[in-house]
This record gives sequence, C-alpha cells and structure tokens, in this order.
Amino acid sequence: MNSAPMELRTAGRRVYIGKLAGTSVFDPIGDQVGKIHDVVVIFRYGSAANVIGFVVEVGPRKRVFLPMTRVTSIESGSIITTGLLNMRSFTLRPMETLVLGQLFDRVVALNDGSGDVKILDVAMERRRPKDWVISKLHVQRQRTTALGFIRSGETLNVSVSEVTGLRSRDVEQSAATLIQQTEDMRAADLADFLHDLPAERQMAVAKELPDARLADVLEELGDDDRVAILSGLEAARAADVLDVMQPDDAADLVSELPEAQAQHLLNLMEPEEAKDVRRLLTYAESTAGSLMTTEPIVLGPDATVAQMLASVRREDIPASLATVAFITRPPEETPTGPYLGMVHIQRALREPPQTLLGTILDSDIEAVSPQAHVATVTRLLATYNLTVLPVVDEDAHLLGAVSVDDVLDELLPEDWRDYDDEVTDRMMARSIDG
Repeated sequence: MNSAPMELRTAGRRVYIGKLAGTSVFDPIGDQVGKIHDVVVIFRYGSAANVIGFVVEVGPRKRVFLPMTRVTSIESGSIITTGLLNMRSFTLRPMETLVLGQLFDRVVALNDGSGDVKILDVAMERRRPKDWVISKLHVQRQRTTALGFIRSGETLNVSVSEVTGLRSRDVEQSAATLIQQTEDMRAADLADFLHDLPAERQMAVAKELPDARLADVLEELGDDDRVAILSGLEAARAADVLDVMQPDDAADLVSELPEAQAQHLLNLMEPEEAKDVRRLLTYAESTAGSLMTTEPIVLGPDATVAQMLASVRREDIPASLATVAFITRPPEETPTGPYLGMVHIQRALREPPQTLLGTILDSDIEAVSPQAHVATVTRLLATYNLTVLPVVDEDAHLLGAVSVDDVLDELLPEDWRDYDDEVTDRMMARSIDG
C-alpha cells in the first residue's frame, strides 16, 4: 500500500481512510511500531458506524489490532499510540467490517432515487476524543446502459445516511480500488493480505488480478487458499493462470485438486505447459523430480556470455534460477540433449561478452536423478554453495533443476504460510533443536 505521507485531516477532524493506508504508527517516544493496514468498523442499526480500531502491520506476515482507545493522535503521515500494543494476531470477528478490504468498491443506492454509486473512499470523523464514526463516502455514480454495461459517472461526497446497502454483503462487489491500493505489494505480501480477507472478497480480488499477478500470488499461498481460489475461477481462466505459473508450482496445486477437476484443467492448458505439469506429477513426493522446475536457463556450448547475460535478465526468471545457466547439447528444451555442465553467473561476469560458454564450464557439480530425496538435494546445495541443482535422467539428459527456495518450502512445516511467523519459527526451532 502507498505509505507516502498524505494530508489526512480536514476541518472537523475528518480523515479519508484511503489516504490513511500505509501511514506509520509510532509509540509515545517516537519509535515506529508498524503501518496502518486497514480500519475496523462495526455497523449498528439505528446509529452511526463506529470505528473501533486499526489493523496494524508490525512485520512481514504479522498484523495486530490497535483499538481506538489506545490512539492518542492522528496526524498527517503518522498515528501516535499509548505504546501498549497487543501482539496477538488480528482476527476479524463476524460483526466487524474492514473498510479497505470490504467497503471499497461496494455498490450502494442513493436514498434520493437518483441511482447507484460505487464507494471509492470512506471518511471517518471524530465526535469526541477516542470516538470516531464513519461519516462521509466518496462515491462514483454507476449507470447501466441499454446493452447492460456499467458506466461510471461523476464523483461526489455523500453522508452515510444518504445511502442504502452499506451493511449488506454484495457477492458481486468489484475489487478494482482494493487492487489499486495493493499494486505495489510483493506477491508474498499480497498473498498474506488475501489470506486475511473474507472468502467472498478474497475471490473478488483474485478474479480481477491479471493472470501473471494471480499466478505469482497463488505460488505464495497455503494449499487451502489457493485451491479455493483456483476452484472459484471459471475453468478456462484457471487453466490460463496455471499456464503462467512455474511448472513445479502448478503441479503442486493441481495435485491438491480432485482428480476429475485436475484432468479437466490439464486438458484446457496449453499442451506444452500441461505436458510439463503431467511429467512432474509422476514423481513421488519429497524427491528432486517433484520439486524441480522444467524451465531453468538452458543454453548450448556455442552460446556466448552475452547471450547468457541476456537470458538471466529476463523478468520471468526467478532469482534463484538466474544464478546459473545449464549447458547441454541440442535440444535445449527439457528433456534436453546430453548435459555438459553449468556456468555460474559470477564466472560469466568476469569474462568478455564473446566468450563461449563451453570454454568456462563447471562440470564438477554432481547432478541428481529425479528419484533423489530432498535430503540429498539439500546436502549438495549446501556442499557446493548453490541456489539451484541440475536433475538428469539415466542417460544424462537434463530434466530440470531444483532451486533452494523449493527445497526450503519442502523442509518447512506443512502449510507454514497459513501460520503466524512466530508459530512457524517455534515449529522449526523445535525440529532443529530436537
């Protein structure tokens, strides 16, 4: 979310929550303790919607609740607390609503009969110290054309009392504004954000994300969340998303689906992508074959250093794979021709651009079979200080490569992404300490 300082106040102590997202939270002595992630409100019939507190991001994958009673000041670019912050992870209760996560993009009706409007921002206003309510909505008119299309019109500010439908849940609610708020997030952080949303909003965001962005997010989600999201998409869209995922991640996700659904999606995928996924699904769990990607950087021995550097600069190449180019005889698509060795990026950077990769090969690194256990892969990565390890068949054809991030994912507790960081750390510590 945008964390740049913005003017938060207007006359009458009114704060627009869209501008509040990302604002730093400080303790009384000026130490930053986190950033605003969302605002929590409770709607009560017959009275104003009360702002009860903030969701504060205090670290990666860690969000806690800050009650309004512990907020001493809301200023431009900062929120000051009493210093008392409960570090228990935030959990949304049934009667609570997240303003950014659930109200933005909601369509409500104007009481004057002039039509529907979509919520673009929400203002909270102080009635008395530590007592804030939702007072104004920044909205945009929505008009349905004769062909059934939605057209956006003028924007205006209205009072909460001037609209109907603010409390109701809209299963078709758009997520465009929420996506705009989160467009600068890393995929892992957006995945964590989605995990905390109610199911219907989680799905709404997923449906409006571009295929590549959604693929990156699914790779970072726990099994339950990503299966739910993929199953909630139209089959053709789900297949498109699987097409742009890393083959090993796509295979992991497909393996969690019911057999009939999995086969249906595989049939809808691009044939070459589906072929890679089907091949990965044949390997047993916790083996090099089940963990490997079928799309490492592969070049021939006559390729130059300049060509290698151009390959590793590609945006779609994960950082762990960009450290090494694997050199093979044709064909250079996996399964390749005979595997010859690897060229490390650090070595390539020391050579003239026209140097042939075949002349600077490292052929001493031991490749593994697809049946090799993850324990063997881990040992070899540690022994040779590598981020990626080649996987070859019995005829020395390169099948793929196992990256260190996939190994770590395998070694971490199952569904570790669904736990708080502290819980994961304790589980790992117990495992390491015996």
